[in-house]
Amino acid sequence: MNVYRRKTVIKALLLIAALLLGIGSQRYTRTLVMRLRAEERSKVELWAMATASLITSSGEQGENYDIIATIIENNTSVPLILTDGNGGIISSANFSEGQAGNMEFLQKELRKIREKTEPIKIDLGEGHFNYIYYKDSTVLRKVKFYPFVQLLVIFLLAAVSYTAFSSSRKSEENQIWAAMSKETAHQLGTPVSSLSAWSDMLREKLPGEPLTEEMEKDIKRLEKVVQRFSGIGSMPVPEVCDLLGLVTRTVNYLKSRTSSKVTYSIKNGTPDLTIPISASPELIEWVVENICKNAVDAMEGQGALTITFSYSAKQVIVDFKDTGKGIPRSAFKSIFMPGYTTKRHGWGLGLSLARRIIEEYHNGKIFVYSSEPGRGSVIRIVLKTGKNN
Repeated sequence: MNVYRRKTVIKALLLIAALLLGIGSQRYTRTLVMRLRAEERSKVELWAMATASLITSSGEQGENYDIIATIIENNTSVPLILTDGNGGIISSANFSEGQAGNMEFLQKELRKIREKTEPIKIDLGEGHFNYIYYKDSTVLRKVKFYPFVQLLVIFLLAAVSYTAFSSSRKSEENQIWAAMSKETAHQLGTPVSSLSAWSDMLREKLPGEPLTEEMEKDIKRLEKVVQRFSGIGSMPVPEVCDLLGLVTRTVNYLKSRTSSKVTYSIKNGTPDLTIPISASPELIEWVVENICKNAVDAMEGQGALTITFSYSAKQVIVDFKDTGKGIPRSAFKSIFMPGYTTKRHGWGLGLSLARRIIEEYHNGKIFVYSSEPGRGSVIRIVLKTGKNN
């Protein structure tokens, strides 16, 4: 549980950091845009004053005339349209050559600018006025979109970091699991071989003894466990097998080894006697065991476990319905994460292994189909049928 929470916290911190960076950048850029916009308006106002002075001045003003003309010529970034008092276009500035000579284009631009910006009035005297309409410069328009681009970049970096973190954690978990599994298989190998030899001796001395037969079943189960653990870390070789038969054999084995107060039932929704799938039989049996054991734990050793098959030409659905305490909706996905457990001494690996086996090794799906507090849960497995997955 702690491992899962730690991973969740780190991922959440990455997301929060990306959000804070994005919001801070957007606010700073917005302030910068407002300042640039104010400076551009000041520039246009100065340009308007210079234009008014130029229009009303006489040719005798020499040096002042040159300064005014310089002010007008230096405004090369802010697009402007000069109109008379009746709205007729007199001239324009800082549009491309094709646009400046296109009156239809300038009229459209003028209508757009009027909707967004208040014009600057030029007093020509004797009750005559001209008006300057302007829009944001190209630089300012680019700066306005910069925070969105920056925000996108930040989120992309966060997504890459998140993916890299998840991949590194997953790779680390895979290596640890593979090492632990192989070591477990190695440690179990010797006592299992010894038990098998003792079983052979008992069979010779006590032929037909029921206890000997049950012990042999457990020894075979242990051999399968060793085989499962030794195979972790490598892709299993699939073979065509009968899913219904696998589930039935696994349930029959578990019946005599769990509480007598737990009832098992298998409902086959198809008239066919077999449900062929291409899979690793040992791994599928492992999944069934883990789901059944979790169901028994959820029922606290008393209740009913019903396994239902729904079969078609393309897929088979297996529902494991128990009458246990249920699963909170918030934990529907978490229960399949490594380390998640509600048991005091549990490791939280059973359902995580089941998800890995079903989804990564068999291209299937496993999820909580439904759950009600105090009434039980349904875990659903979906696998492809036929000879090819």
